[in-house]
Amino acid sequence: MTNNRPHTPLLDQVNAPEDLKRLSDDELCQLADELRAETVSAVSETGGHLGAGLGVVELTTAVHAVFDTPKDRLIWDVGHQCYPHKILTGRRDRIRTLRQGGGLSGFTKRSESPYDPFGTAHSSTSISAALGFAVARDLGGSPDHGLGDAIAVIGDGAMSAGMAYEAMNNAGHLGKRLIVILNDNEMSIAPPVGAMSTYLSRLYAGEPFQELKSAAKSAISLLPEPFQDGAKRAKDMVKHMTVGGTLFEQLGFSYVGPIDGHDMEQLLNVLRTVKQRATGPMLIHVLTKKGKGYAPAEASLDKYHGVGKFDVISGKQHKAPSNAPSYTKVFAQSLIKEAAKDDKIVAVTAAMPDGTGLDLFGAQYPSRCFDVGIAEQHAVTFCAALAAGGMKPFCTMYSTFLQRGYDQVVHDVAIQRLPVRFAIDRAGLVGADGQTHAGSFDIGFLANLPDFVVLAAADEAELVHMVATAASINDRPSAFRFPRGEGVGVELPETGIPLEIGKGRIVQHGSRVAILSFGARLSECLKAAESLTAKGITPTVADARFAKPLDHALIRELVANHEALITIEEGAVGGFGSHVAQFLSDEGIFDTGLKFRSMVLPDTFVDQDSPAKMYEVAGMNAPQIEAKALEVLGVAQIGKARA
Repeated sequence: MTNNRPHTPLLDQVNAPEDLKRLSDDELCQLADELRAETVSAVSETGGHLGAGLGVVELTTAVHAVFDTPKDRLIWDVGHQCYPHKILTGRRDRIRTLRQGGGLSGFTKRSESPYDPFGTAHSSTSISAALGFAVARDLGGSPDHGLGDAIAVIGDGAMSAGMAYEAMNNAGHLGKRLIVILNDNEMSIAPPVGAMSTYLSRLYAGEPFQELKSAAKSAISLLPEPFQDGAKRAKDMVKHMTVGGTLFEQLGFSYVGPIDGHDMEQLLNVLRTVKQRATGPMLIHVLTKKGKGYAPAEASLDKYHGVGKFDVISGKQHKAPSNAPSYTKVFAQSLIKEAAKDDKIVAVTAAMPDGTGLDLFGAQYPSRCFDVGIAEQHAVTFCAALAAGGMKPFCTMYSTFLQRGYDQVVHDVAIQRLPVRFAIDRAGLVGADGQTHAGSFDIGFLANLPDFVVLAAADEAELVHMVATAASINDRPSAFRFPRGEGVGVELPETGIPLEIGKGRIVQHGSRVAILSFGARLSECLKAAESLTAKGITPTVADARFAKPLDHALIRELVANHEALITIEEGAVGGFGSHVAQFLSDEGIFDTGLKFRSMVLPDTFVDQDSPAKMYEVAGMNAPQIEAKALEVLGVAQIGKARA
């Protein structure tokens, strides 16, 4: 709505970062205010990640004003704070298409702009990427990739991940000119955890950069609240540090900070000095406030990390009413009920307590809930040892985040046959977060592990039973997956009842063609069955429940009584359908003339859109399932179907 558009006379003159070079420092301050207002206005229309971007408005403006992007490579860790960056880099005319089909990505994306040199969406990759660009620069990489500085902007939450330290260790060893800006807002998605969050502002500039401290005006007395208290704690802690400097300096970085990330004068002075003087790895510690400048975000506990469309004046979010609970909430409530019956149950997540529902579990059982920070590898091995120590851990992650801990799943859990329960949220296509957050691969990478039990919930009632099932499995690892968003509206059982391991169910009896669903496409299969029945073909519809172990008896029954079998799953090739095909091959069933088809996600990364449209692109909605059934039966017309 145009009546909500802010007045932005300076921003209206900016089409690219070079336009910032002709502005005075005072004008850059005004531009930052306009950029913040435009960011709030845009996200109010699209929804998305708001708080993180508001916290880096001044930093974004200053970096683009001082450095020569895109020749200088600017890499935003995670990328959810990049909306102001996109506005300043020629994409303002499309900013109100954020996270929509055919619109701008909610993260940085190489194919979208030369100002996005490296695609991001998961955390803690920026320093590794920046170091790669720095080495490529010094080795004379191709001219079209530029020969400028490499700048990584990484948050304090992302600094809790081991990958950031692996990169810093390597960067310190190589000694390349590299600029890392630590955006310390004392909050990632949830409040940060771990020793690093208590360490970060304790610091002082090394000898080679003493003048930077002066340029930053970083004396404690000059810092605004709430930064003074943190800096005083830092000073106290420095007294107890060993001679030789800070952790960052020990890793080979020259350090400056902390500086006020909302003071344009400080930012510009420090960045200009660093650009002029830095020779090796440099870390600039910037203190910011998530949600800065927008009162509803500042007042919110999560600082408006992720929001739907909202009213700019009140901050009230517009949420469509629903009669069905979210899968995430059903999982959390089910786990709480199981934990009430068994004090050995514990829950672990990696910096996503709210997103996984473990905030609810933690409120009920604080001593049995662990947020380990952005450290998925550690979370998995931590759970493995919890299991070895007699506890019943539920390792709760998004599907795409579990990918980061896969070696530990294999080495520390599967090989040792430890009963870790993996609760996998955001299975399948997830909508606006797009390719980087789609849970496409977990069926394949878990079901191929020996002795793993792998389940998928067809609806929210099934999820309740699968939580109980996982709690009951004490002799091997297990995983159950469920999608993002609301359930289908079925009645929930009062309590979960453990399922018989490896046993599926027939939901609807029919003939000729059997549709065997694994996961939440079951509702679409039933819609397709209803339409097929109207055409004279009533298919059998079954819910596999388990990808491993397969229900061999169910599959044999389906193939014995039907001329065709179709499997469908919210996962990539190599998953449930592949396991069914392997079984059919081993049993020699293909020799009987069975017609078999497997419907999986396409061999491509499906771009952002609404989940329904994404599944349409993937060919996995009811009309496509119906078409597949008609195709495999060789029926092209309604008349032939009735014949």
